[in-house]
Amino acid sequence: MASLTTKAVAAISMTYTLHRLAAGSYDLVVQGAIVGTVVREVARNGEAKGWHAELLTAVPPLPAPFTNEAHRFDTLEATIAWLGGATIQNGG
Repeated sequence: MASLTTKAVAAISMTYTLHRLAAGSYDLVVQGAIVGTVVREVARNGEAKGWHAELLTAVPPLPAPFTNEAHRFDTLEATIAWLGGATIQNGG
């Protein structure tokens, strides 16, 4: 059985927190540092079009589960699940 590297173990145990800034806007925080954003995309008519999780910087290695700088989701719940069950904190 292959053993996991320290980097792989850290990626698996990474815990994200979403800090709500305003309706549809969150800082993406890991270990107290802001690493990205999660924002709701809204059409001109006010209809929600989806959610985006985006890193502030795309310098490798990217934190898991990111494989690109930005990822799109249909719902906030899908975004949270993809982030490993991130928790939400209201107010910065």
